[in-house]
This record gives sequence, C-alpha cells and structure tokens, in this order.
Amino acid sequence: MKPLILGVLCALAVAGCSDPEAERQQQQAAAAQERAKREADAEGIGKLYDAALNGADWEKAKIHGAALMDQFPDSETAKRIEPGFAEVKEKADAARELRRMQALWNYNQVPAKGGTQRSAAIYSKDRVDVDGSGAKPVNLVFRDHPEWKRHAYLVLQVSDFAKACYRNCQVKVSVDGAAPRTMAAHRPDTDEAIAMFIDDNRGLWRQARKAKVIEIEFPVKAGGSRKAVFEVGGLDGSQMPNWD
Repeated sequence: MKPLILGVLCALAVAGCSDPEAERQQQQAAAAQERAKREADAEGIGKLYDAALNGADWEKAKIHGAALMDQFPDSETAKRIEPGFAEVKEKADAARELRRMQALWNYNQVPAKGGTQRSAAIYSKDRVDVDGSGAKPVNLVFRDHPEWKRHAYLVLQVSDFAKACYRNCQVKVSVDGAAPRTMAAHRPDTDEAIAMFIDDNRGLWRQARKAKVIEIEFPVKAGGSRKAVFEVGGLDGSQMPNWD
C-alpha cells in the first residue's frame, strides 16, 4: 500500500513541477499559429477585394473591404488596402446612387405607323398639388414617333395647365440648382392627355443628359405656377437612338 501512495505522490510532484520555458514556447507557438491563420483569412478576403477592384465593381469591393477592416484591422492586408479604401467607398456610394436614379426611368417601345415609337419617362421626385385637390405625380416624357417626330412634354394627372398655354407660354428650367432658364412651351388643344410640350425638346434632352436634377416650373389653370423636380441623372441615352 505504501509504495502505491508514494508513486501517486511522486507523479503529482512531477506534474506540479512543469517547465515554464516549455510552456512559454508552447504559448508563443499557439499565438503565432493563430496570427498566421488570421493573416491567411485576411488575405483571402483581400483577394476578393482585389478581384472586385480589378472589375471596377466598387460596391462589392466596398463590402469586402469593410469586412476586412472590421474583422482583421491589424492584418497586413488591411494595412495594404487602407490608403485607398476611402476612395473605393466614395465610388461605391456613387455607383449605388446612379443605379437608384437609373431605376427611376421607364422606357417603352411600341409599334407605330411607319416604325416604332420610343419613349423615356420619369415621375417627379415629389408629388405636386396643382389645384388644391392633393399632391399628384407629374410626368416628364421624351418621345420619338416615326410620324409625329420628337417631343418632350409634361403630363399632369388632374386639372390642367394655364389656359394661356393653349397658345404659347413659358416654363422655367433649372439644372442642378443653377439659375433657371426660360423655355417656350405650349398645351395642345386636345383632351387626350393633360400634356404641355416644351418646344426645344433637344435642348431639354441635352440638359437631362448632363444633369442630376432638373426643376421645371410651369403655369397652372388654378393660378400661379408649380414646380416639379426630376432626378434625371440615370437617363440612358441608348434607349433613344440618335438623340444625343
């Protein structure tokens, strides 16, 4: 019995007398292994970031870059991308905004006498109350018809434009907050639609192609004038051939 007890006591003594240096080395090795794993994981995300960058996919690059900076901020890969990441985020935000504005436009192609009628249309950013009955959307349309040719016009949902516009009137067009420019317009004497044509359709098209926001102020039947704001920055010129 005594030899057994002595053996157990010796084993416990040996276990309690571990080598501090060996433990330190083991801890260092484990820490180095963990650092290497984190660096490898960071490098993997960095490769995805680089691939998105090479493809000019700024939004995807922003996602990978943000993940890298958040999860592995002290990694060599994070240090590598950090100097240019602010510019990537700016380009990603611009790309997302462009996509949003592109989605605001509606394009249509329908058969018409002599060929195909094409149109590009967008609703005003905010609804407009033209007669006190409540705010309604205002539509801006560019149309290319094989017989009626090219036009640019505003469409109201209710009420009407000022009576004077059945002959001729003027609208004020402001581009990206600049001073407004006066443009001639007229309201066709027809009941088919509450529309007012802006005579210089090519001029308005050129404005829309280079602007982010266009404001059009127009006279209404109820008296005075109203203003409609259109976020035109996403207009796709290829949808209206030969307009540019």
